This record gives sequence, structure tokens and C-alpha cells, in this order.
Amino acid sequence: MIDNRNMILAIVLSVAIIIGFEFFNSQRRPPAPVPGSPGEQVASPTPALPAPGSQTPPAPATAPRAELPVPPGTAVPSVAAPSGDQDRAAILNATPRLKIVSSRLHGSIALKGGRIDDLTLADYHEDLDPTSREIVLFSPHGAENAYLAEFGWVAAGDVLVPGPDTLWKANRAALIPGAPVTLRWDNGQGLRFLKTIALDDDYMFSITRRVENSGTESAAFYPYGFVARTGTPEVTRFFILHEGLLGVLEGTLKEVDYDDLQEQKVMEQPTTGGWVGITDKYWLAALVPDQKTPVQTRFTYRAENEIDKYQVDFLGPQMTAKPGGVVETTDHLFAGAKEVKLLDGYTEDLGIERLDLAIDFGWFYFLTKPIFYTLIYLNDFAGNFGVAILLLTIVIKLAFFPLANKSYRAMSKMKKLQPEMLKLRERFGDDKQRINQEMMALYKREKANPAAGCLPMLVQIPVFFALYKVLFVTIEMRHAPFFGWVQDLSAPDPTTMFNLFGLLPFTPPEFLMIGIWPLIMGATMFLQQRLNPTPADPIQAKIFMFLPIVFTVLLAPFPAGLVIYWAWNNTLSILQQWVIMRRMGVTA
Repeated sequence: MIDNRNMILAIVLSVAIIIGFEFFNSQRRPPAPVPGSPGEQVASPTPALPAPGSQTPPAPATAPRAELPVPPGTAVPSVAAPSGDQDRAAILNATPRLKIVSSRLHGSIALKGGRIDDLTLADYHEDLDPTSREIVLFSPHGAENAYLAEFGWVAAGDVLVPGPDTLWKANRAALIPGAPVTLRWDNGQGLRFLKTIALDDDYMFSITRRVENSGTESAAFYPYGFVARTGTPEVTRFFILHEGLLGVLEGTLKEVDYDDLQEQKVMEQPTTGGWVGITDKYWLAALVPDQKTPVQTRFTYRAENEIDKYQVDFLGPQMTAKPGGVVETTDHLFAGAKEVKLLDGYTEDLGIERLDLAIDFGWFYFLTKPIFYTLIYLNDFAGNFGVAILLLTIVIKLAFFPLANKSYRAMSKMKKLQPEMLKLRERFGDDKQRINQEMMALYKREKANPAAGCLPMLVQIPVFFALYKVLFVTIEMRHAPFFGWVQDLSAPDPTTMFNLFGLLPFTPPEFLMIGIWPLIMGATMFLQQRLNPTPADPIQAKIFMFLPIVFTVLLAPFPAGLVIYWAWNNTLSILQQWVIMRRMGVTA
């Protein structure tokens, strides 16, 4: 009874940990500081960017906000549709643009305002069909769900600086990796502003801003950068993953959910090094200021005409261009897919502090990331991520082989003692206290440990959860095929028993999507259960009988790769336990 009770507790505990661990972690994260709260440094006021057409400095502020609101009275589509694509194309064609020609990014830069506001990801599509639409990352002001980045200057005094309506002149017709483009604008007062934009072979832009002063008076500026987004995107409604605003500030990861920012409106924090950005499950737009320059960062929210608007920005220290002098600063913008190796490479090559934390590896970071890199290595060897998961399972089983062997021996000994335990129940009837005393004496005499049988289940909990995180949050697993009907290991098994696995011409509701692999997993769990000691208590026996069914339904909506791992792990455990039982003379 004790052994069965412990097994039930182990299984329930495993589910509780899987579901509750990240939730607890999310609750214990300290809330983002409110500007002006104790211990919080707030940037000293600096002149804000004048409104378009104005030459008079407005009231002091920190950094400019993007002019992204849809004009009052303009109807905004509630969902993306082909007409939205047409509207986006019309907006792009309405202004002069600098084309982006890259193998990984398609899009353009608006010469009016000098904004990077048109980006699609050439390697990623909306669904498994390679001819489907490329993932749209950035869209221009006026388009549905506008999303863009801008780098500019805030004037410190009566200095005319470029703004959102400024028309820049480019020295090239297109931005190509290895061939930077320089945008120029002269304010007619002796100041020439230049923005040199370069793009690497992946998703990193470098923006060098330069001011040349040919006048007779000094001019002071504050460099800024912002990423602005219109509309609240549909996020993964599950606590395992953060989607929203985030950054590494003073060496610490700061995550801000959309709804939290809606409550606080503004969050500010100074930092030297690090980055700030907006993340989706797989995509990231991040501002990377010079890593040695102190800057003031800010997350802001506002609603206009019932449309949500979010912005992350940074404001650099004052720069003064003396007569005949030049001032210059270089920052970066990452806009693309959150590929683990790529982010790690930028951290190492560009010295960007912990850019890899944009991927939410969670509390088990020390375990999740090594598992990811092991899968990458095994995939390079096998040529298939599904096969890599099978190989990883074998590696994990070998690593825990001594512990599992000890546990299965203990379980086999308990199964061997089961006839003696039944005799004790018949002998002492309803005297539970005497039964427990005699059982404990039996365990001590035979050197059996009823709790040892829980170890195989408990040992694989962190591995199971870490693999779940890898499959759920890493883009490398997105659309990664296995064999047969599983063409995306990061998505649930697409088949279901309720339409006879596709033989009947209808699609059941989502809660009835119980596919082939979840059924295989449930069957292996049932077979493994038959090798364990049978509960003497009829109630416990019924609970155990239903557990494979419960887990089949519970894991059906999980990524197929995780269910394949669990089924294969069960199969290997059955084989290992069966061999041990045969050696110990226990009937399997």
C-alpha cells in the first residue's frame, strides 16, 4: 500500500511540477519598477522631439514617441486579411523607399523619416507550405498592426533636427549585406545629419549616426532609438512562455507583459550595456545601444482611439558638435528570428550582453540549453529532429542507467513480496495499524525500499520539462518534420481517433484531437504499469487503471516531439525493467 501510494504521489507530483513550476517562477519575478519609486533612478529631463512642423521646443520629456496612431475616424480591420495586405502594399508604394536585398530579409526602408518599417523573413512562412506568405515582422505607419524602428536625435536647444516627415537622400538604391547605405539631410543651418545603415548576412542592422557642424555655433543632441508597435498581438495564453516587452538592463533580464504595461503606462531604467525590445514566440525586434555608453531605457504604453500602442526606446547622453566638428555614435537593431546559435554568436562577436535571454528557456536554463545543443548535434548527425529526440532519449537513459537499475530492482523486489503482503492483509483483516507494522518489518527483513520505485518517474521530470521548453520555445523545432503524418514536432499530433485517423471526412473539435502518438504513449504507459506491483487496494487499482487514459488525454495537445520522447522512454524502461525482473526470477 505504501509503495502504491508513493507511486500515485510521484505521478501526481510530476504533473504538478510540470504545470506549476513556471507558474510559480512567473509569480516570484519582481515587478518592474515604477518611475520615481524608491531606489529607481529616473533620467533628468531632456528636450523632446518637436512636433512635425514646429520649431519651438516643447515641454521637457525623455525620448520621442513614435507617431503611430491611426487618424481619428479611420476604420481599422480587426483581423488580418488579404485586403490588409493590399493596404500595406499601397502604403509602401506611396512613399519613396530604399530596398533591402538580402537572402534572409526582404523589405525596404522609408526615406521619409528614415524608418526601418518593412521587413519580412525570407526563411520562414506562415504554415508548412513553402509557398505560403513569408512571416511579416515590420509594417509601416498606417498599416494594420504597424511595427517599426527609428533612430534619430533629440535637440538640446533651438536646433532643427530631422523628424518623421524628413525626406532623406540615399547614396544607393538598395541596402545589401556588405554594402552599407548612407542617408543624408541638411537642416540649412550649417548642420548635416547622416545615418549609415549596414546589414549583416542575417538579422542585425548597425546604424551609425553622424552630425557634421559647418556652422559657427555649437549644437547639442541626444541620440535615441525606438521600436514601436500598434495593437496588442495575440500571445500564447500559457505561463510557460513570455511574449511582450523585455530587455537586459544592468545585467538583469526584465520581462514586462502587455497587460502589466497597460497598468503602469511607463517604466524607466538606466543601464550601461544590454538591450531592450519586443518579443513574440519566435520573433524579436531589439534595440542594442553602444554597450559602453550609459543610456536611459523606457517601456511605454498608450491607447488612442481604443488602439493599443507600445514602445521601447533608449536615450543616450548629450553629444555636442562644435563648429567645424563632428559627433558620431553607433547602435544596432536586431529584427528577425530568435535562432539560438545566432543570438549566442551576436553575444560573443558584438559583445551584446545576454542577447540569448530573448529565448525563454525558463528556470531550467542550465538543463534546457544543453539539451537544445545536444539535439542540434544529434540532428546534424541523423538529419532529422525526430530521430535526434529518439537518440537523446537513449543518451538520457544511459546517463541515469545506474539509478534506474537500482529503482527497478527495488520495484521487482516489491513485486516479488506481493504474495507475502496479501497474506498479511488476509491474516490481520481490517487492523490497518498492525498490517502497516508487519509490512514495515517485512520491508526491513527483505531489505526492500517501497519509495525507491518512484525514482525513475522523479528523475525524468526535469528532463521532460526541459525538453518541453526546447520544443515549445525554439524556432529550430518549428516545422521540423519527423516521419509519416508528423510534419511539425513542435505542434500536436495532427491525427485523431475520433475521425478514424482521417478516414472519416470531418475534423473533430480541438479537445477531441487525440492522435496516434498519444495513443502509443498511453499504451506504453499501460504496459509499463503491468510490470509494477499490483495495488492490493481496489481503489488504488482502479486509479492506476485509469492513469494511462488520463495521461493520454493530458498529453494529446502537447508537441508531438514530446509525446514521441515519452513513448520511446517508456519503451526503453519496459525493456530495462523486464530484463531485471527476469534476472531476479520475478514473473513479468
